[in-house]
Amino acid sequence: MSGPVPNPGILDIAPYVGGEHSAAGAARLYRLASNEGALGPSPKAVAAYQTLAQEMHRYPDGGAHVLRESIGRRFGLDPARIVCGAGSDELLQLLTKSYAGPGTEVLYSRHGFLIYPIAATGVGATPVAAPEKNLRADVDALLERVNEKTRIVFLANPNNPTGTYLTTAEIERLHAGLPDHVLLVIDAAYAEFIDLPDYTAGAELVDRFPNVVMTRTFSKIYALGGLRLGWAYCPPAVADVLNRLRGPFNVGAPALAAGAAAVEDVEFETRSREHNTIWREWFTARARELGYRVHPSVANFVLVDFEGLPAGKADAEAARQFLKSRGILVRQMGGYGLPTNLRVTIGKQDEMEFVVEALRDWLRG
Repeated sequence: MSGPVPNPGILDIAPYVGGEHSAAGAARLYRLASNEGALGPSPKAVAAYQTLAQEMHRYPDGGAHVLRESIGRRFGLDPARIVCGAGSDELLQLLTKSYAGPGTEVLYSRHGFLIYPIAATGVGATPVAAPEKNLRADVDALLERVNEKTRIVFLANPNNPTGTYLTTAEIERLHAGLPDHVLLVIDAAYAEFIDLPDYTAGAELVDRFPNVVMTRTFSKIYALGGLRLGWAYCPPAVADVLNRLRGPFNVGAPALAAGAAAVEDVEFETRSREHNTIWREWFTARARELGYRVHPSVANFVLVDFEGLPAGKADAEAARQFLKSRGILVRQMGGYGLPTNLRVTIGKQDEMEFVVEALRDWLRG
């Protein structure tokens, strides 16, 4: 017997590999590979999580009512159009399962989040990558690849792993060029880190059009990655589809409670954003002074490019192993088509200072 055969395309998927979380022999780990919030979660979120410890035998609220109400108050959104999931990853997968399939295409930018092609391939759709300009999504290149087979356009804004973003005007132009049958999914996982007048996360487009969805996460600025919690703001019809397809209890009760507390702790969120801005700019300036090319970023990470460094020092993977030997974990970028780069999450002050020292030693060694 040969056993059951998986659906076509599944065995073509290269499994997603997250950032490393261990380094043999390291006295201390500097976990800067997964864009986790530098200051950790809000104390109010931790307290809310802990109160649920004695109620783990109870099923969670399948409708996530309290969390959706909290999100709605915080961002001025209609709670009825919010769908919560086990991380925004689950929601991206559900959207793909709902609107794409064999014979269709899913479009994304070349250096976009790896989950997009994985989700497309998993449902038998064809992933299509549009080239970027200067590590930014290119609206014209995306629109040139839209056709009658296109069902979804995924756009991370700000983008992971490049840290770049499209302005509100550019997003509106992209949407205006899409046929009505194409769903524009704005993955705004890093929206809370950006405070610029020409940027919006996309909720206003969801309010205006039936073919736009905005997804968000609690894994980044809210630092609840271990709880797997995300949400989507959708047109009513799309929210209805997701609620029909998602699991009946797809988010655990501790995650729901911690998420509601986190989103309401605006003071802690503000402090986290200010910390990130200060140390992202500090690290960028110090690394450039050493001779590294550091790409501009509006998120809680930066890309450090090793191309053009002196002989023996331009190997990004060798540099990553050198950093790892000191307990510093950063993210390799080969899977994103950026093999000469390493992505460095912005951490606490002492962590960023230690990374700069290690990068200096790499050049000297």
